[in-house]
Order: sequence, then structure tokens, then C-alpha cells
Amino acid sequence: MAGSLMYAIVIGGGRVGYYLSRDLLERGDEVTLVEKDSARAEWLESQLGSIVMRGDGDEMAFLSETGVERADAVVAATGDDEDNLVALQLAKQRFNVPLTIARVNNPANVEIFKKLGVDMAISATEILLNALEPQEPAPVAESPPTAKASQ
Repeated sequence: MAGSLMYAIVIGGGRVGYYLSRDLLERGDEVTLVEKDSARAEWLESQLGSIVMRGDGDEMAFLSETGVERADAVVAATGDDEDNLVALQLAKQRFNVPLTIARVNNPANVEIFKKLGVDMAISATEILLNALEPQEPAPVAESPPTAKASQ
């Protein structure tokens, strides 16, 4: 796609994958959205057009059909952490994709994803939990002592 910012592959066409793909397209990026459920893929095609590929993003043979070797980024946004991890490890290790980003459903898996080579592991649960943490009040700057006026 001429003039595109990047080529991104989004694995998982649920709500997160759909909105991410739609917004990437709107900003001019080239996108392939991978969805293994046929009925869901058909609906996604009706909304987004021919960017949708039906298949399993955590299978190397299928992933190689997506043009992954030229992808700037792969985002795994399925509801299954194991599928997301496998897909991103394939993208990083077999196809040398420079940026891999995972939706992590179980916050306990964030560090595991990072240790196993995923560039960014994002847990909505962890983000929301952190937002609920009490915020430390900003330190109050002390005023310098004022000199007493002489009388």
C-alpha cells in the first residue's frame, strides 16, 4: 500500500482486534486481520473488506501466508494467552518481525511473555488495577523562610 505508515498483522478478530484493525486502516496503515472463526471472519470482511484472512495465527504454515516476513509489527489480540504467545514467538523467532505486541488476558502472564521475547505484553486488567491504586499526593514545596522586616 503506497504511503502506508506500517504493515501490521492483527491476530484475533474479536472486539479488540476489530477496533485496532479499523483504526490502523483509518490512519493509513496496511493491515491483515487473522481470524480463525469462519462466521466471525465473514462479518469482519463485511465491515473491513479484503484485509481479513481466515486461519489460525499460531500455525507457522498459515502465518507464512500472511506476508509476515515483511510485517513491521504483529499484534496478538485473541482471548487465549497461549495462542497469543505461540503466534508472537513464531513471528519474532521464525520471521524476524521487529515489533510483537500481546494482549495478555491473565495479568500473571505479563512477565512470562516478556521473558519469552514478546516486545510488549499489555494486560487491560493490570492497567485498570493500576488506575485504581491510590495516587501519591504530589510533594508540597516548602516556601523559603521569609526575612523579618526590621522596624
